[in-house]
Amino acid sequence: MPTPEEFRSRFPGLRDLTYLASCSQGALSDTLAAALLEYQRTLLQYGAPWERWTAEVDLARQHFADLIHASVDEIAVLPSVSAAAYQVASTRDWKSRSRIVSTDLEFPSVAHVWLAQRGNGAQVSYVEDRSGVVHAEDYQALINESCGLVSVPLNSYRNGVRLPVKEVIETARAAGALTFVDAYQGAGVEPIDVRELGCDFLAAGSLKYLLGIPGIAFLYAREGVLDDHEPPATGWFGRRNPFAFNPREIDYPANARRFESGTPAIPAAYGAVAGMRVLSELDQDTVRTHVGKLSQYAHDTLVADGERLGSPADAALRGPQVAMLDANPNELAGYLAGRGIVTSPRGELLRIALHYYSAVEDIDVLAAAIREYRRTGG
Repeated sequence: MPTPEEFRSRFPGLRDLTYLASCSQGALSDTLAAALLEYQRTLLQYGAPWERWTAEVDLARQHFADLIHASVDEIAVLPSVSAAAYQVASTRDWKSRSRIVSTDLEFPSVAHVWLAQRGNGAQVSYVEDRSGVVHAEDYQALINESCGLVSVPLNSYRNGVRLPVKEVIETARAAGALTFVDAYQGAGVEPIDVRELGCDFLAAGSLKYLLGIPGIAFLYAREGVLDDHEPPATGWFGRRNPFAFNPREIDYPANARRFESGTPAIPAAYGAVAGMRVLSELDQDTVRTHVGKLSQYAHDTLVADGERLGSPADAALRGPQVAMLDANPNELAGYLAGRGIVTSPRGELLRIALHYYSAVEDIDVLAAAIREYRRTGG
């Protein structure tokens, strides 16, 4: 397995940039750059090699299945996690079990999908965050036999906090509710085993810690989970045989591919394969340990400098991100970008996201620039 330094050498942009924005977009690897050129080459050489392209989509599906320890038949390829959430929500009957339990730490794009189901009879209840943290008992207080779906992020997009996913899933299962896990802010740097978690659905996209590009996401649908309704948003890739081309018949496969719709984003599939191929060289537990040490160093360094943080002080609750409170994080992010330091502002927080390619030196450069920003007033 490569060391962090060896892994970092695979990302040419890191020679010039201090890259701390993986929560928004993963850094460009040499493998990803080559994959995008390969897609271009197929266009130039073959014109429309659909067999090659669909094989790349299937390879992306297989890589994601391997990453989360699922069967390939349990993975649907979709354009976004929002689409994945909709496919789950649209197949439920909210009459008998009308409540969806979500949280204020849910990414809004997913939360909005749940809210949109109110027109179909759903009622949405929220677990409030306690100073940026959610505890298992907060979810447990809202989960009962009236719940049809419980939605819990692996890590929050807002401040990187880890949520008590396994405990929430166990409570939901005991109450007879299905569970949806948004793993976008963890897949690639947090070990994920869907068998161990016991969730019914899990979704993640390629562009962040999975080191791909926008346009593709994956939905894990546990084998054996039945839909109340067939997916209304469908298309030719949602058929048992997409190449039958029968406009008079709609047949849904029994596996997760029933959630697929139109033509996948082929360049994004090339990107997803490249990113997950690079990640497959790594042990995910080792990645989590490396990122955890760096996040602790970042936390301690910023606190010592007098900065106020919105991410947890407890290392066990802190995912691959440290979030810093600021009166104008967009202005601060712009100042840092002018010095080659890439971060990701959201709301009142400046998000500092770490990967296996991140190093202590990145945090030192960031901290020094923030000190200068404070000293000079920007």
